[in-house]
Amino acid sequence: MSVQYLDIPMLKNKHFRLVAPFVPTGDQPVAIEKLVAGIEAGQKHQTLLGATGTGKTFTMANIVQAIQRPTLVLAHNKTLAAQLCSEFQGFFPDNAVSYFVSYYDYYQPEAYIPHTDTYIEKDASINEEIEKYRHAATFNLLTRRDVLIVASVSCIYGLGNVTDYEALAITLKRGDPMQRDRLLRRLTDIQYRRSNLEFKQRMFHVLGDTVEIFPPNADTVIRIEMPFDEIEVIQEVDSFTGEVLQELQEITIFPAAHNVTTKEKIDRATEGILNEMKEHEQYFLKRNELARAERIRMRTEYDVEMLKETGYCTGIENYVRYLEGSAPGKPPSTLLDYFPDDFLLIADESHMSIPQIGGMYEGNYSRKATLVEYGFRLPSSHDNRPLKFSEFEERVGQRIYVSATPSKYEYANTPKECLVEQIIRPTGLIDPPITVKPTKHQIDDITKELQETIKRGDRALITTLTKRSAEDLTKYLKDAGYNVQYIHSDVETLERIEILRQLRIGDIDILVGINLLREGLDLPEVSFIAILDADKQGFLRSRDALIQTIGRAARNVHGHVTLYADKMTDAMKGAIGETDRRRAIQQAYNTKHGITPTSIEKAIHDISEEGRKLELRRPKHDHQKIPKDERKRLMEELEQQMEIASQNLQFEKAADLRDEIELLRREK
Repeated sequence: MSVQYLDIPMLKNKHFRLVAPFVPTGDQPVAIEKLVAGIEAGQKHQTLLGATGTGKTFTMANIVQAIQRPTLVLAHNKTLAAQLCSEFQGFFPDNAVSYFVSYYDYYQPEAYIPHTDTYIEKDASINEEIEKYRHAATFNLLTRRDVLIVASVSCIYGLGNVTDYEALAITLKRGDPMQRDRLLRRLTDIQYRRSNLEFKQRMFHVLGDTVEIFPPNADTVIRIEMPFDEIEVIQEVDSFTGEVLQELQEITIFPAAHNVTTKEKIDRATEGILNEMKEHEQYFLKRNELARAERIRMRTEYDVEMLKETGYCTGIENYVRYLEGSAPGKPPSTLLDYFPDDFLLIADESHMSIPQIGGMYEGNYSRKATLVEYGFRLPSSHDNRPLKFSEFEERVGQRIYVSATPSKYEYANTPKECLVEQIIRPTGLIDPPITVKPTKHQIDDITKELQETIKRGDRALITTLTKRSAEDLTKYLKDAGYNVQYIHSDVETLERIEILRQLRIGDIDILVGINLLREGLDLPEVSFIAILDADKQGFLRSRDALIQTIGRAARNVHGHVTLYADKMTDAMKGAIGETDRRRAIQQAYNTKHGITPTSIEKAIHDISEEGRKLELRRPKHDHQKIPKDERKRLMEELEQQMEIASQNLQFEKAADLRDEIELLRREK
């Protein structure tokens, strides 16, 4: 569908403006020129084969500035999405760069585990912070063109119908006639609640002729003064101190929930929901499954009552078929529907993100089928789902796939002339040399390499195939006197903050892990990587996985990699051959331009290339100006932000938030 922009002149006419202390170098200019030319020529599929450390994000930013279109950057996990969002915010400080993820990215969604009789409710503990990011993204998409959304693949899950969401928005202008009670009714209709003891996002507060509205997409409050039934003042104010930040001529208030709908649609929907509930209840009764019949009846009737009374219920998205009046099996509305028709998709790490999109539907169907089978949801809840891959392709126009190791899909769809390489690193660094050694006496060889690495003042990474081997090797090296630690999925995220900080400052010299690619690590101090069991061909030892791991040593001038194996697999041959090809290109460029490679230097605190905090970052407040009764709310919000930051491996941000929370506690 084609999005209709709301008439907000100050926003809709803004353009992307790239801000950076450097210009494209190496083969970045050629890559930018070719990809922009492909977009302008109408090419649907293009691929940027960019080696690790060549500045692919900077190239993407230059493309966005050149084409001046709304852009969706797709990442295969929340950590990468957060890092990319931070980088793009640095490049486009004056434009709308938003972060869009789902609670599915942080917590297990609603599920039932039959063999333990365990029902897991949809977790809502940090949904407020996540929802704030999501609403900011859709607000930006509906009000301006200079929008770049960095999203995880969960953006293909159902989101509220954009037509209803946009149609129910309230536009308020100074001088317009407006009765206070009429405004309050309209706010209630779009899911805002009147504040009682607390005042936070998706609430409104009333004092005489003044109404304060806390939008779901911001950390500031909109104050409306309407004496004599006319809007006289519109102000944006600090939600904690009450200070006026700016005077506004007009403001658009979007619904407090994406799944908002009209009373007429709810009345029509509840009839269909109850009819299906009765059919499903009879289905269970005929099979003498009385507990399931009772469960589906009670849960559905409760949801219907909530819908009738408030226009909303927990899990409202599961009734999308009836609320939207759509046919069974019809794909849901998603974030893609909020974009205009000419948007550009950039699939980062496409060798990971594209297959994930292809597999999400089946995984969701399996989980939902169990809920339906045991009476937790109606069969129509299957319509609340991610898009199938074919549906995703139908909704996306031009796209650029970005990866150091493009997969079969990218090669199959990208014309040869639209496959663009970016191999040269601005620092002159080249891919590390690779040595293959037998597994016999491998520990002795590793310890020798570790001694030389540590003597240089560098760090080392060792990758294993199992958690047990990672832990055992770590214990062995500790007993031998090395400063070493392991990281795998059982290590708490917050604990990783300390481990990685110690690695960078040198308190830890060696990090052992299974798949360190998942950790979002950027460690220029690492000059030696040991890959154990390199000949055990599989996902972790495939050609592409090996290339990605080898690239971890490409940020240090002393970088080198050893593969420990007793045979040469096709995956090893492919990885070594591709790495040697890239080395030759990089060395030729350095020789031609007289470049001497230098290691990347990076501030110790900046572990994951964060650089900047995410949009919607709360400005620093003078604690003395914050009333005591607001400090509890501030600490709760900071704790939510700290949890998200730590899970996204944004360690500096998490540490800053932790320190501020402690300061507020001491000041209470």
